Amino acid sequence: MTENRTIKHCLTVCLAQSFQFVKLREKLLDSTRAQVFRNALIVDFKTGCSVVFSYGVVVHWNIDLDDRRSLQDILLDYAIKPDAEPQEDNFSYEVECEQDRFQHDHIELQSGDFKVLLALSHAMAQSIKLAAFEGHAIDTIHTTSHLPQALARDGVIKLNRKTMAKIRGQLFLTKSDIILNYDLLDTPEFFWEHPEYQNIYSMAANYLEIRQRTDVLSKKLETIHELLEMLADEQKHQHSSALEWIIIWLIAVEIVMSLLDKLF
Repeated sequence: MTENRTIKHCLTVCLAQSFQFVKLREKLLDSTRAQVFRNALIVDFKTGCSVVFSYGVVVHWNIDLDDRRSLQDILLDYAIKPDAEPQEDNFSYEVECEQDRFQHDHIELQSGDFKVLLALSHAMAQSIKLAAFEGHAIDTIHTTSHLPQALARDGVIKLNRKTMAKIRGQLFLTKSDIILNYDLLDTPEFFWEHPEYQNIYSMAANYLEIRQRTDVLSKKLETIHELLEMLADEQKHQHSSALEWIIIWLIAVEIVMSLLDKLF
């Protein structure tokens, strides 16, 4: 029993925004021992397996460095917007334990069946993707934090319309990118077909605090939305102010011309 309970390594990596999944699936089915599941592929190696998700994440279960690198080279060929610095999460695990348990970044499993590992992988992939979303939202809020400060200090944002439009566009891209992928944080469709594995997914999701972190991300998105509305209002104010000045100058010109006409 002791020999069977060797400590193994699990590595989760967020490589890209997403993969060209249909083409990647064909490539992996042709070149590796792979099985297809909904939005996921399991690649079988001698020492363990890797679970590849369509949204740019791979989870390696007891895979050595050479196999991880060779698989990553294939994945990057089909990556959409690869990350310059991929995020990683590390865990240890062991199988043939008395109960399924997740604590202190160590996982104890009764069974090492690949569907058990797939169920856990769903939670781990969601967690690291959520971390990527959190990072994008925080970076966006930080880079635009000077705008509400300027408005509070000066009563006006001293940017031209083009610069303000670019900032609004970046805010909107960040918000839409997260919202369009928000369903990734729901319970995966895999468990509709395999409900018997949902408990182990829930165990991991609770440990990784996916629901709580999703709620916090929602508040960050609300902050981005408020920034968008503030910039939109400021642009409208600048536009209406410009129109008012144009009208004032036109009236002034008309008055001058009337005076000149009366004088001469």
